[in-house]
Amino acid sequence: MEKFTKVTGVAAPMPLMNIDTDMIIPKQFLKTIKRSGLGVNLFDEMRYDSEGKEIPEFVLNQPAYREAKIIVAGDNFGCGSSREHAPWALLDFGIRVVISTSFADIFYNNCFKNGILPIVLPQEDVDKLMDDAKRGSNAVVTVDLENQVITGPDGGSVSFEVDPHRKHCLLNGLDDIGQTLQKAAAIDAFEAKAAAERPWV
Repeated sequence: MEKFTKVTGVAAPMPLMNIDTDMIIPKQFLKTIKRSGLGVNLFDEMRYDSEGKEIPEFVLNQPAYREAKIIVAGDNFGCGSSREHAPWALLDFGIRVVISTSFADIFYNNCFKNGILPIVLPQEDVDKLMDDAKRGSNAVVTVDLENQVITGPDGGSVSFEVDPHRKHCLLNGLDDIGQTLQKAAAIDAFEAKAAAERPWV
């Protein structure tokens, strides 16, 4: 998993509430077990019309937001069914941070496991960042995980909280497998000892 220390990029405003995982990546794209290639179908039903043409009004189709790295979203982002493809699609598009007043629990946990930082803030702070995000290509925001600070385009800052263990994992690029591999020496020693004590197994 790629380490997350500091991200600077355009923030896209998505004020819609209750954006669920089927809106993030519709069910017909869940056949793959690969984490790559899903970005093109991120928010598919909002990005494209029935003929597969881009809907110009959708925020990520607008020139200023095509390379957004941050989403400032409405309340209850990532609700609905528990599909890990949702953070995979966001990450494949290039999104590293989602900011909202609340997230669905499973989606929130899956973000950390896939290198995305979900940030929960009070409504007034989300409103401020949403206003910043509406500036288009001037909506450049920096998210500093180490210092837990978001800096807006005018230099104003907002602090945020994050679980210390999850912060450690993101800073060091550790997913579940990475955390297990940190204990590889202890695991190998245990298996060697077990094999010596029970050679018949």
